[in-house]
Amino acid sequence: MTIYRFLTEDDTSAFCHKVSAALAKGWVLHGPPTYAFDAARGVMRCGQAVIKDIDGDYHPDMKLGEQ
Repeated sequence: MTIYRFLTEDDTSAFCHKVSAALAKGWVLHGPPTYAFDAARGVMRCGQAVIKDIDGDYHPDMKLGEQ
């Protein structure tokens, strides 16, 4: 089965590290990254969808980042 995550972070190197860590754990990029301005905080935010095929069934309480 395929699981999905959407990673977000401020537009800093922290976002790149978050995505790189997911890729190192076997996640695959799903579509292009997105960018949006967070007016409340005055910063740009980044987002990237990632997917991963796993054994077993999905359940809502699973920790996706630990897969």
